[in-house]
Amino acid sequence: MRMAVDLATQNVANGRGGPFGAVVIRNGEVLAAEANSVTRTNDPTAHAEVNAIRAACAALGTFQLDGCDVYTSCEPCPMCLAALYWSRCRAIYYGNTAADAAAAGFDDSFLYREVSLPLDQRRIPIAQILREEAITSFDVWRQALQRIAY
Repeated sequence: MRMAVDLATQNVANGRGGPFGAVVIRNGEVLAAEANSVTRTNDPTAHAEVNAIRAACAALGTFQLDGCDVYTSCEPCPMCLAALYWSRCRAIYYGNTAADAAAAGFDDSFLYREVSLPLDQRRIPIAQILREEAITSFDVWRQALQRIAY
């Protein structure tokens, strides 16, 4: 956890990005240690946890983090939490709370409210189109002989 906090602090002190750091560990070995790089890379998905997941998966040569523990300087936002669940990590440990982040100007509470709303009530319009064409990709997936389930 101290490494994640140090990454977050140094990221700000060095002018490289937001105050967030994440570390992925398996069997006592650090697989990835990353900081937030949203503003540096102009990538809204470049949160520390997502960067650490990407680096750890690359190091392991797999898309899953089975047996890995993730230490993050702050309670994961909804995007990061979903990514961590998709990674199938073993455990998540965090330092700061979502309330601490909100007090520092990083308030994700609107995201939790948005995803709980019916589609037609969300702030950004969302509508289904071309389902008859889009379903083809799932049909092809179901018939594929060589596929990797995830």
